[in-house]
Amino acid sequence: MKVLRGVADIPADWPASAVSIGKFDGVHAGHRAVIDELKGVADLNGLASVVVTFDRHPLAVLAPTRCPQTLISTEQKLGLLAETGVHATLVLEFTAALAALPPVEFIESILVQGLHARTVLVGRDFRFGAHGAGDVHLLQELGDLFGFTVRLIDDVKPDRMRRVSSTWIRELLTRGEVGAATTLLGHHPTLRGEVVHGAKRGRELGFPTANLSPASEGLIPADGVYAGWLTDAGIRYPAAISVGNNPTFDGVAQKQVEAYVLDQDIDLYDHVVEVEFVERIRGMVAFTGIEPLIVQMHDDVSKVRGILA
Repeated sequence: MKVLRGVADIPADWPASAVSIGKFDGVHAGHRAVIDELKGVADLNGLASVVVTFDRHPLAVLAPTRCPQTLISTEQKLGLLAETGVHATLVLEFTAALAALPPVEFIESILVQGLHARTVLVGRDFRFGAHGAGDVHLLQELGDLFGFTVRLIDDVKPDRMRRVSSTWIRELLTRGEVGAATTLLGHHPTLRGEVVHGAKRGRELGFPTANLSPASEGLIPADGVYAGWLTDAGIRYPAAISVGNNPTFDGVAQKQVEAYVLDQDIDLYDHVVEVEFVERIRGMVAFTGIEPLIVQMHDDVSKVRGILA
């Protein structure tokens, strides 16, 4: 997949394209349905398939106090989009200037002059241009003017009631329901970050953990213990993952993410790893002492083995 970093990065000889526009946060099942149709249209008509997305949530610029935490970083998003097989992703820097573009100018400069769009695929609630003034009806009028067709994509509703959305997935993750989130995402919720030095309590207890930097990419699920996977340099290891401040000990920072790799003693310090959450085993508990904690950790590891087997 070719990554285009802004309109100026689009080659002058870019081919005619089928295009879809959106935040694509999480690249979830709804997004994948859109992309599958995008690729089908592109293949049928000999077009390049292009996803247009943004480097941040638009509310980060328009209304920062109301901006939700994103499910994944831009780089994670690009990795997931590459897996779908689209020809290219255009990443637009969402700035006040971009937000102020009139709807017609937004479409003409990006889709028509930049990507030579012949088909544009969007959801029925798609809005664009300054103050969200552009809607699907205007997009269809502009298609008639500039020579592209508009295809409206129906929502994906696994329960026939609620559409798959990043908002729904955030709700599930804040409750620790990573299995349900996986169903909506089409992939396990994943963090990516550098392994940093911690207090080394896990090693002292016989369970050395990889501590992820607080600057890790991705939405951290609810506090608790999870079965999951840790991937380092392309190698995937089964892991028991702890999220929280470990209430058994004093002075532990909130929302620490620690992964104990099963049956391996490997040096992961300074490595950038990915941690996938498969299933929540239990919530975070304050134990009366070290011995009950160790017993529980052995039980947690046993459950992880069973879940990942």
